[in-house]
Amino acid sequence: MTKKLNVAVQMDPLEDLTLAGDSTFVIALEAQKRNFNLFHYTPNDLVYKSGELYARMKRLSLSYHNKVERFDYGKETLKNLSDFNFILMRQDPPFNMNYITATHLLEKVSKNTIVVNNPSFVRNSPEKIFVTNFHKLMPETIITRDLNEIKSFREKHKDIIIKPLYGNGGEGIFHITNKSDNFNSILEICFKQYKEQLIIQKYLPEVRKGDKRILLIDGEIVGAVNRVPSAGDSRSNMHAGGTPKKTFITKSDVQICNKISHELKKRELFFVGIDVIGNYITEINVTSPTGICEINNFNKTKIEKIFWDKLIEKLVNHQT
Repeated sequence: MTKKLNVAVQMDPLEDLTLAGDSTFVIALEAQKRNFNLFHYTPNDLVYKSGELYARMKRLSLSYHNKVERFDYGKETLKNLSDFNFILMRQDPPFNMNYITATHLLEKVSKNTIVVNNPSFVRNSPEKIFVTNFHKLMPETIITRDLNEIKSFREKHKDIIIKPLYGNGGEGIFHITNKSDNFNSILEICFKQYKEQLIIQKYLPEVRKGDKRILLIDGEIVGAVNRVPSAGDSRSNMHAGGTPKKTFITKSDVQICNKISHELKKRELFFVGIDVIGNYITEINVTSPTGICEINNFNKTKIEKIFWDKLIEKLVNHQT
């Protein structure tokens, strides 16, 4: 393919992010290395008018030197998103109405433009709900605001995890044992802070050995990293202090991925990260999965190269 490709990255302002180890930065830098035209915009920059979708965006220039990530913006211009070959939706959760509105608007771009991941299926696949399509692969789980159901679940399992349904980065996660005397207080806090149902799961002690993040590109495993929680914390998210460790793909991991792969491809969820504790899947991350840098560092891989090779192959097939 000789034509210079146009790539727009929809994400949070780079100046507000910690770019060290950022998966989106690595993906975008690889696009730049391939001499693609690279632009940046936020969901707030979207403009729908006269049946077309535009965005006020800036040309993006990236560099990585002496282990420091740097960026520069060019002049801001209004561009028609249908003129782009690829649009990457990479802003961090929360999965709120701003995010949902952006998915509706992105459905209006040309069918010749590939949006990663497919916006309609991202909207209809929130991570902690989409995974329930594979409930036999999950730890025992309930989703509810019913106080009696939550109490019964705790009485049955003794050791449970309570999480907000649309949280991210380990925020708002509580580990409650049968000896915890602040159960009611925690529920009061959760009910006050979150208007949606809560997700409650049986605690998996295997989490002390780590919560494995497995990355899939077009339904295929490309790598994994283990995230080990710090002492005294049940959260393994790296944003919450979890430590990345080298890991390996097990037979159980392969079986889980094989069982979900067809549905991922059917929904055009091209780049996905799943979370596995022991032999159970707990989440399917479709908004802005992370872990590329850690996996690359441990395994001497270049997942960003696989990402673009597969995506360009998809574009070629899309146009024929």
